Amino acid sequence: SVPPGVLPLCRRPPAWSRAARQPPSLPLTPCRAFSNNKILVELDESSGVATMKFKSPPVNSLSLDFLTEFCISLEKLENDRACRGVILTSVIPKIFSSGLDITEMCGKNTEHYAEFWRAVQETWLRLYGSNMVTVAVVNGSCPAGGCLLALSCDYRIMVENPKFSIGLNEAKLGIVAPFWFKDTFVNTVGHRVAECSLQLGSLHTAPEAHRIGLVDELVPEEKLQEKAVAVMAQWLALPDHARQLTKSMMRKAVLDRLVAHREEDIQNFISFISKESIQKSLRMYMEMLKKKKS
Repeated sequence: SVPPGVLPLCRRPPAWSRAARQPPSLPLTPCRAFSNNKILVELDESSGVATMKFKSPPVNSLSLDFLTEFCISLEKLENDRACRGVILTSVIPKIFSSGLDITEMCGKNTEHYAEFWRAVQETWLRLYGSNMVTVAVVNGSCPAGGCLLALSCDYRIMVENPKFSIGLNEAKLGIVAPFWFKDTFVNTVGHRVAECSLQLGSLHTAPEAHRIGLVDELVPEEKLQEKAVAVMAQWLALPDHARQLTKSMMRKAVLDRLVAHREEDIQNFISFISKESIQKSLRMYMEMLKKKKS
């Protein structure tokens, strides 16, 4: 049984099961969509590829509601016989996701902090451990938790525009990226680059991100969808069971580490975020954002 307000861990099917499924003999509907408040999901059953479009203005911040919708949508696709891959992108101009919603971490009680952090954990566990091919189309700026979503995918395509940046910049907000953020970052760019970037809270421009391996390709904005479809086709051309087992082999230790220390990680987050010095930093940051808007 699962406590109220807690998302259960994803019960993923065995890695070989999806490959063993046979396509239905009846004609398929070309595209099927289901939309929540914050995410639009479109599934092209002819290709087996879904697109999850973030639509939570103004900046696709990762609120508790957003994270819950994300997990539910991903689970639906994971369990859909017609779906083998998913593309993550944004419909909000100039932003992929601004990261974790600061208002969820400021001025709330410990029960709320626990519920919120469990949802953050759950989102990463489901996405990083997904059986599907996952491609991030980063079509705008992508700091902090937004960067984590992109890092959790199998492949990252970013818009070729030096105005947009990506990175784990938590240190600049006076907070610390947890170990599983760090592990995901290190596994992508290497230890030394990650060490400097995390300590400095760096946001890397699109060209810098490509140079250090944080994103795999830079593509002009008008070519993003075309490139994502081509990359997805390349990954889906492989036998599912071989790709899935290889992915599991590469990522299992990192996933298992959080699962083994999940409650401890939640308590560490609550203890850290509840400190008056941290709350003060967050309040100052929120005031700065308000001044920018005005």
